[in-house]
Amino acid sequence: MRVLVLGIFVADATYRTPRLPRMGETVLGGAFALGPGGKGSNQAVAAGRAGADVTMLTRIGRDAFGDMAERVWAEAGVRSAAERVEEATGSACILVDDASGDNAIVVAPGAAAGVDAAFVEAHRDLVRGAGIVLTQLEQPVEAARRALEIAREGGAVTVLNPAPAAALPAGMLGLCDYVTPNETEAEALCGIGVASEADARRAGARLLEMGVARAAILTLGARGALYNARGASELVPARAAGPVRETTGAGDAFNGGFVAALAEGRAPLDAVRFGNAVAGISVTRPGAAASMPTRAEVDAAMG
Repeated sequence: MRVLVLGIFVADATYRTPRLPRMGETVLGGAFALGPGGKGSNQAVAAGRAGADVTMLTRIGRDAFGDMAERVWAEAGVRSAAERVEEATGSACILVDDASGDNAIVVAPGAAAGVDAAFVEAHRDLVRGAGIVLTQLEQPVEAARRALEIAREGGAVTVLNPAPAAALPAGMLGLCDYVTPNETEAEALCGIGVASEADARRAGARLLEMGVARAAILTLGARGALYNARGASELVPARAAGPVRETTGAGDAFNGGFVAALAEGRAPLDAVRFGNAVAGISVTRPGAAASMPTRAEVDAAMG
């Protein structure tokens, strides 16, 4: 089953520091790295490395960062359906706390800001022909909504990773077979703070009431992922593959692994386990796209 990812690519400029600065403060950092990023691109790379047949739909510039995007997709086995335009490719500033692995991120989407509803409509046939469509909220929300609508018309499985956190238009959750928020994103969607597993179950149930068709899957960091379907709720433990080095891209790793598993016919709960394994490896490595494991590594981790 073919996977289509609608999202953005940005070049990640990552700065490692002993601690994150407070507002107005300058701190002396450590290592610096420049590499590929953007939630949609990271998820496509994760799915491609996990063995899925993936196409990436976005806009990138005719510049060195755009060349970087095409190169990383090719290396991961991801087909490019990117429009190359004269605007600059986007970039992101990522600050990583060396002590905890936590991060703070600012994204400037650049060319990808043009991934709007009209852009999606222009690629209707590509979206409609996919077996699974995965999107996020780094591009304008109307683009994500239109992609989900067209995917539904074509009979595709629809997956929304509602990141970064944002309010959604009425009815948009009803276009989603699966929604995959973290704690912050779940609260933004349904108004329920997720401080405990019980809270996560309530939030998952509320998202189903709001229209999610098959399951709300809350990613809970080191606690794992809570799978909430009608009549079923199960906490799937995280799969630790070693000491945490950096959490940047962990959610993207989960989502890419999840759709890759769905695409090969795994049951949803097993796909959650597979996504956890992909994420569990990714956090042991620095970087976003660069941290995504191969299928052989995931299979070995799952035993």
